[in-house]
Amino acid sequence: MRLSVLDTAPVWQGSTPARSLRDTVDLAKHVERFGYRRFWVAEHHLAPSIASTSPAVLVGQLASATTTIRVGSGGVLLPNHPPLIVAEQFGTLAALHPDRIDLGIGRAPGSDPDTVRLLRRSEADFPAQLAELRGYFTNDMIPAAVPVWLLGSSASSARLAGELGLPYAFAHHFNPGEALPAVAAYRDSFKPSAALAQPYVLVCTLVIAADTDERARFLTSSLALMIVRMSAGGLNHGRHVPPEIAVNQPYTDAERQLIKDRMAPRVIGGPDTVRRGIASLMASTQADELMVITLIHDQAERIRCYELIADLTSSALEVADSPM
Repeated sequence: MRLSVLDTAPVWQGSTPARSLRDTVDLAKHVERFGYRRFWVAEHHLAPSIASTSPAVLVGQLASATTTIRVGSGGVLLPNHPPLIVAEQFGTLAALHPDRIDLGIGRAPGSDPDTVRLLRRSEADFPAQLAELRGYFTNDMIPAAVPVWLLGSSASSARLAGELGLPYAFAHHFNPGEALPAVAAYRDSFKPSAALAQPYVLVCTLVIAADTDERARFLTSSLALMIVRMSAGGLNHGRHVPPEIAVNQPYTDAERQLIKDRMAPRVIGGPDTVRRGIASLMASTQADELMVITLIHDQAERIRCYELIADLTSSALEVADSPM
């Protein structure tokens, strides 16, 4: 197993997107020191709670602020962009930071329908867009080639990744119920390629780790409120609410059940609980790499979360060996 991080630069009530972006850069420096393999940032647009709107720009800053950790997109949402522009952006990054840049590709819009119209998304066939993008990396007019990953939360993206012989990243934090079917579809459809000789699965899951189960449950109150608000209003649910406020939020019986159902597949707790949760997920998926995303208000607590996870998986990290 290898251990990595996904971040969205979450924006908190009373803070600013600028502060969130600076915190993301600071976090990358810490997780590099903790031994994490890679640090990816997601693409979202016009969402009040998310500041990671421009992965290529943010990846450049992250690469400049670190020295060894791989940095990349988790992911660039290809239908939002001309493939040539994506190839040029990430090819430039790879030329400036050799062997440290990843290009994760997804097909979702990353926003609400109104913003989708503003993005003027391409109606081209996604596999054709992906083929065009990959083709540019064989062109010597692009500064450098970049490893391409396919991201997904369903079996359809998994099968495409397998057929193309690409590494596959599954969004367990987004759609945990589809993890096993998607991973199975990827492995069943995998064909060796110039990019990859054998299947490689990364699973990204949400983890909130603290020194005790009680503290983790308190920190999770922010996520609980976000779940309820998103179920009613999508991404435009306002900025994330600190746990000191969210913990006192009154919920209906239906909302409490929604929170319970959504929390069940996540890994939340103190060291022993988190260790068991991670072990169970890795055993069930047989993933080659675990990517962690968290939602914690205080920057010091967020850093502590990733430090705990690294400590809990250190024995696995020490023996990790992988072509990726």
